[in-house]
Amino acid sequence: MKKTLLLFALLISGLGFAQSLNDYQYIIVPAKFEWLKEENKFNLNALTKMMFEKQGFQVFYPTDKLPDELALDRCKSLYANVENESNLLTTALTITINTCDGKNVFTSLKGKSKEKTYQKAYYEALREASQSVKQINYKYSGKSTVAVKQSAPVAAGQQAATPVTVNNDNALFAQPIANGYQLVDSTPMIVLKIYKTSQQDSYTAVSENKNGVVFKRGNDWIFEYYQNDKLVSEKLNIKF
Repeated sequence: MKKTLLLFALLISGLGFAQSLNDYQYIIVPAKFEWLKEENKFNLNALTKMMFEKQGFQVFYPTDKLPDELALDRCKSLYANVENESNLLTTALTITINTCDGKNVFTSLKGKSKEKTYQKAYYEALREASQSVKQINYKYSGKSTVAVKQSAPVAAGQQAATPVTVNNDNALFAQPIANGYQLVDSTPMIVLKIYKTSQQDSYTAVSENKNGVVFKRGNDWIFEYYQNDKLVSEKLNIKF
């Protein structure tokens, strides 16, 4: 009876998640979970990747070669994780899905196991947690909820947009993160996260209220983004 009620609650709550999940084609799975010391320890990352592939997502590790549209805009992807909530008696894992800005859009029911060996316990707990993902009935809608405007490549006979130029003299200190850097001011507060693309000195950029690109022009670092339908070209003082 208790299990039936939990599944019913999951189905009801899943209706709210499904629409936003269906608007994303891609999902990125970490190559290493923070609570494990090695990449793909116990094959858990590969199993998590496979689980999402079976549901119909196009799944990548952060270090994989990404589709061009995703390499240029990481916010076109969801980000999955497996969180360890185990205690001395029980192994417990939860699957979470977030957007690029860290907003949680899905949390599975907790998968549990009483197995004594780590590998068997993790497998059982992950398998149980993955049942929640199956209940979503994911199907890509063919559209994206991400309304990020970026300057498109200039075609023949087409003029480039004229940006509003801004100088930002505040020092931003680059701290390495997975596949890029977080830019921190002197507060310290994270101002911007930038992610590597296939082009040297070119990054996709994400902040709380701005998405765009950061690239090097001569000796200057430029952050370009749209604000109120106007292209802004902001010169940044980045300290690598």
